[in-house]
Amino acid sequence: MSNMLTISREDIIQQVKISCQIPSIVEGIVTRKIITQAAQERKIQIETEELQVVADNLRLVSNLRSADATWSWLQKHCLSLDDFEELVYVSALSSKLAQNLFADKVEPFFVEHQLDYAHAAICEVVLDDEDLAMELFYSLKEGEISFPEVASQYIQDTELRRAAGYRGKVRRQDLKPEISAAVFAATPGQILKPIVTSKGIHLILVEELIQPQLDNLLRLKITSDLFSAWIKEQIEQVEILTQLDS
Repeated sequence: MSNMLTISREDIIQQVKISCQIPSIVEGIVTRKIITQAAQERKIQIETEELQVVADNLRLVSNLRSADATWSWLQKHCLSLDDFEELVYVSALSSKLAQNLFADKVEPFFVEHQLDYAHAAICEVVLDDEDLAMELFYSLKEGEISFPEVASQYIQDTELRRAAGYRGKVRRQDLKPEISAAVFAATPGQILKPIVTSKGIHLILVEELIQPQLDNLLRLKITSDLFSAWIKEQIEQVEILTQLDS
């Protein structure tokens, strides 16, 4: 027979406090207030159709494919139907405000920061011995050995070894500066001269350099990044007084 355990509002608040979550929760509250106020100042209205799209997307992301699943999810998160509607409304308002603020700034930002959105498809083997790395580099250049053969012999990680050291598409910010500079200055198919970092000696094959295209996905990302930076600036200008005592 299981024991009944009652969790009170005070228990929840105390747990939030001792788990050091107050700052992030306060930031979320301030963010919501900033978005609401900014939307009101700009007279932004949310149509019923827009709310429906956001609600459908939320159900899809949360895998709520039936009414029963939705109600179970609401109960799990202690949300009423009104709370769910507010969640949807704030999400829709946030998205529309971001578009209102930054839709016309995306293209200029992209042009100015185009290099930051370039990708490179690379294969990499990290070694401990610089002499060995140089020896393998020259063997690769001469065609005496292939990169997959190097990877199969010198990569310890099983999955990475099976992938022949392929790291996928990486951005400049995903790489150490000294590696990034060499990778994005290379030509496709080039083997880079071994690069020494704190992690070891990197032997890199640059398979492809991918120039960025301002498609819808990247447009949304830039809008989101600009909006997040704007929110952060707004929060820094607010003096916050937190009151937890009843």
